[in-house]
Order: sequence, then C-alpha cells, then structure tokens
Amino acid sequence: MQTVQSRQKSYADVRQKDLGFFVEDKVFLKVARKCVLRFEKKGKLSPHFVGPFKILERIGSVAYCLALLPSLSIVNDVFHVSMLRKYVSNPSHIVDYEPLEIDENLSYTEQPVEILAREVKMLRNREIPLVKVLWQNHKVEEATWDREDDMRARYPELFEE
Repeated sequence: MQTVQSRQKSYADVRQKDLGFFVEDKVFLKVARKCVLRFEKKGKLSPHFVGPFKILERIGSVAYCLALLPSLSIVNDVFHVSMLRKYVSNPSHIVDYEPLEIDENLSYTEQPVEILAREVKMLRNREIPLVKVLWQNHKVEEATWDREDDMRARYPELFEE
C-alpha cells in the first residue's frame, strides 16, 4: 500500500508547480460560476478570470491581498494562490485614444478621412459600386465599406481628383 501511495504522489508532484507572486505584480482572479454576479458579469459566456489586479501584500505562504475596484468592495480582498493567474504585460492591451468633441446630446459626428479601396459588388442583375472609407478617430482595420453613390452625395470632397 505504501508503494502505491508513494508512486501516486510522485505522479502528482510532477504536475504540481509552485505558484508565487511578488508585491506589485498584476494577476487575474478566477471567478466561480456562482459568484459571477458579484463581479458584474453574467451568462454562460462570462469570463473565467477578471482583472488584472495589483497585489498589495502577501499574507502567509499561499494568500495574497489584491487591490480590487471600488465596485467590488463587498468582496473580501484576500485570495488563495490557486485562484490567481499571472498577468503578462502586453503593449497591445494599452488603448490609445484621442479626445473627441462631444455635443450637448453626448454624440459626435464621424468625418471620413480618405477612400482606401473601390470594389463592385455583383448581384443577379445589378452592379453596386462600393468604397472602403477610413474614418476620423478610427484605425485602418475599422474602415467600412459603403455605397459609392451615398458617399458621393454626402462627402463630394473625397472624390475630387
């Protein structure tokens, strides 16, 4: 019996890894399905992890105190190491933005910058000319395909050559 137990323990130890974090590290927090509503996410497509949150202090050998958002003040801020995953910083996670000029009714007008491409869509008995428009405050990946005649009517300055 001892031999079997030691063999099983050695198999489990191979897969076991020591998790350790430092103060000021950022981590994701694992969310249990029954606690999802506390973290303002619900539904079956809700994320398994929320965050990232900064570690404020280490409590004992397996517990950490996290800096949670004020909206999560009802949740205890001390978590077991098994509920944490390391956050690896990635520059693509940082969103650059330019301030928008917002009207009184909290809206803003989109202005086209340039036409990137042209295409003719063939239907059964019609051809529809389309243009790919780059909009102000948007990236090239967010350019839209619009009807050329609509764009000519609304923004004739784009078509002056």
